Amino acid sequence: YVMAQCLEFEEVGRQLKDADAISDLAKFGKIVKESSYLPFTSSADALENASNLAEGKISSRLRHFLEESLPASKKSFVLGVQDKSLASSITAELEYACDTSERVLELGRGIRTHAEKLLSGYLKKGDIQRGQLGLGHNYSKSKVKFSAERSDTMAMQAINLLDMLDKDINTFTMRVREWYSWHFPELAKIIGDNAQYSQLVPVIRDKNSLSESSLDSLTQVTGDEKKSQEIIEAAHTSMGSAISELDMIDITQFANRVVELIKFRKKLHDYLVNKMENVAPNLAALLGEVVSARLISHAGGLRNLSKYPASTLQILGAEKALFRALKTKSATPKFGLFYHSTFIGSAGFKSKGKISRFLANKCSIASRIDCFSDLPTSKFGEASSPLKNYEVMRQVISEIQQETLQKTAEESDQMAIDVVEPVKEGTEGERVKEGTKDKTKKRKPKSSVVESSKKKMKIDKEPVEETVKESSKKNAKKELHDNKSAEQKDSVKKDKGNKEIKTEGKPKDKESKAKNKETKTEGKSKDKGLRRKIKTEGKSKDEKSKTEGKVKDKREQDER
Repeated sequence: YVMAQCLEFEEVGRQLKDADAISDLAKFGKIVKESSYLPFTSSADALENASNLAEGKISSRLRHFLEESLPASKKSFVLGVQDKSLASSITAELEYACDTSERVLELGRGIRTHAEKLLSGYLKKGDIQRGQLGLGHNYSKSKVKFSAERSDTMAMQAINLLDMLDKDINTFTMRVREWYSWHFPELAKIIGDNAQYSQLVPVIRDKNSLSESSLDSLTQVTGDEKKSQEIIEAAHTSMGSAISELDMIDITQFANRVVELIKFRKKLHDYLVNKMENVAPNLAALLGEVVSARLISHAGGLRNLSKYPASTLQILGAEKALFRALKTKSATPKFGLFYHSTFIGSAGFKSKGKISRFLANKCSIASRIDCFSDLPTSKFGEASSPLKNYEVMRQVISEIQQETLQKTAEESDQMAIDVVEPVKEGTEGERVKEGTKDKTKKRKPKSSVVESSKKKMKIDKEPVEETVKESSKKNAKKELHDNKSAEQKDSVKKDKGNKEIKTEGKPKDKESKAKNKETKTEGKSKDKGLRRKIKTEGKSKDEKSKTEGKVKDKREQDER
């Protein structure tokens, strides 16, 4: 840190070219005077202070330097600071009046240009340049620190190279077809795959040399004897022109290069699949490795992708269509790079917009989990049950916790097994014999263990069986006693009923007829009332079911 005192400064003269006092050391020495200087103790100290200054924070070292070098009365001076965020934090914490105008920037530029001569008493020649170089390297390393396995830049470069290879392979295979079709045009109709066509060109070479002996070499490439037989028959009746040996050498070399490119493309795809398992496993489980890598490269990194909301993530890759729709006031696009996903490809035309919106919501959550999680897991993306987001997350977190507990238990068991017992002195043969003897003594046969366990079970069962027998006997006695008392009561009631019937006699006929009429009229009225109630209850149930169905549909729409 350097503190300089501004003696005088021309506001009008600094705009003229002739009156540039900052580039001239003699004139600049009259404007600025060095007052105090505080060097850093080490490179780590310099890096810590530089990172704090970049974030606009005041370190303890800077605070101590300002308090010692500035006067006690805060109103007697104005502190010039180049960074506005640092100036605001100084005024907030230390209550110093700060200036961030253009003259402060000009004075700072002059101090940097003449720093070696102004600080000649403290530093040697080249110290400032070496310090700037070392601090710049350390600062850039601290900002670019990342895990080598979870680096999204490698996945971005791989997907960009994969797209370029796809375009190049298509153009090269079309060139091979056009070039070789002058000699053998019927081959392009028989074989439609570009990779097989480019592999067959160096195998066939001259069509006149084909015979039944070359059937095996053709089937190794095509994998079908019928196709290879068709190629041989077409070669005998071909209408192509003859080609010289030099031209054939060029065609075969170019075809071999195309085959090598196709093999390299397969290896690169496998590398991308393995890389995405570490970089963004949940996003790859939802969309696939290729589509998720394209999303990351289009966003500029996994961290930028995790900051995007679901609405912008849905339209990534369709920016031109979006702005065209906004200008013409037409319908906006429903999906961008999501169009290559299997979910949208298998959906109907009407439901593609809903599925893309739903998929964008899930992908935004998956990208945030992949970016900010410590351990990469694909269980959040593989959860296919139709549940809410927080329910799925709760289940997966519980599963991960159980797995970690199991791993720790297994590691502890292995540590206990790996404990080595002390060995007695002697030859190696004696040690082996002693070890086998000890093991035979300690181990018991399985039959003895089973018999001992059976004996324990018998001993435990005997008192339980005795208690069960005693309780069953008591319950049987109680049941017999209750049955006898119930029979006695029934006999007493029957005797009383017979006596009452004898004394009362027969009822009158008129009263019985009137009662029968009343019961009939009551039955009819009850039937009518029940029918009305059933009708009203059916209507109310239908209305309730309709309202419940509407409410469920609204809830499902809100959840989607």
